Amino acid sequence: MTQTPPQPATVLQRSGDDWHFMFHAMATPCELRLETNDRATALAASRAVESEARRIELKFSRYRDDSIVGQINASNGRDVTVDAETAHLLDFAANCFDVSGGLFDITSGVLRRVWKFDGSDRLASAEQIKSVTPFVGWNKVTWRSPVIALPPGMEIDLGGLAKEYAVDKALAVVQAITKDPALVNFGGDLRVSGPRKNGLRWKVAIESVEAAGQLAGLLELADGAIATSGDSRRFLLKDGVRYGHILNPRTGRPVAHAPRSVTVAAATCVEAGMIATLAVLQGRNAEKFLKREAVRAWCIR
Repeated sequence: MTQTPPQPATVLQRSGDDWHFMFHAMATPCELRLETNDRATALAASRAVESEARRIELKFSRYRDDSIVGQINASNGRDVTVDAETAHLLDFAANCFDVSGGLFDITSGVLRRVWKFDGSDRLASAEQIKSVTPFVGWNKVTWRSPVIALPPGMEIDLGGLAKEYAVDKALAVVQAITKDPALVNFGGDLRVSGPRKNGLRWKVAIESVEAAGQLAGLLELADGAIATSGDSRRFLLKDGVRYGHILNPRTGRPVAHAPRSVTVAAATCVEAGMIATLAVLQGRNAEKFLKREAVRAWCIR
């Protein structure tokens, strides 16, 4: 059984009625901002958010043999019956596959075997790509809820959904505790419960694609969610050409002519994340796709 690595200490800070809780989960910094004058409420909400994030991480991690994803990936063609929550995510993934024409594919994670987006210039060869592409394709999977069967050698990876799903679930557990204004942010994907106490919108920064820590813009959010997909941290660079980490499951290669960053606003974080990823997968047609979807979005090239 895979062991959970030690987690960095959590931090709870207060400035007046503005509470800021920070921790690390799902390989990303996580935070809760809560406007309340009650310390007990702030502590309860912060504990609930961290607990929910860790629950989802453990349940859907592809790195753990005892996670539901680990069990599915080790099934070697056998049927696996999943719970209602997992079935919900698999239904969503199947729908994304259909509406994207196969571009959004949770079986494409096996391409990680030949692609390492570590900032180097090491591109996967045609032979390497050819060795793994037979294991890509949601249409090869048998999914009749709640039973899934993967052909031997295939895997699923819910990494493209789990973090955004965790944001939505974390905000829900906060709202079950208090009606005070809250913002949940996991690695730049976030959702707010509504306006701040003073009626103003939350201010959200869009990170520059050129330099970490610098800003490309500032958004104001009164309700809903924002998610970003881009290549600022995971990429390859060869002969002056930058290759982002989002791969086209049809070719097994990085998406050509993709935007450096796409940020989308939507009602839920899962929805925002899905649309942002689909936009990147459109390559040079990202802007046309976003316009056709009629969503609020910010595209950086």
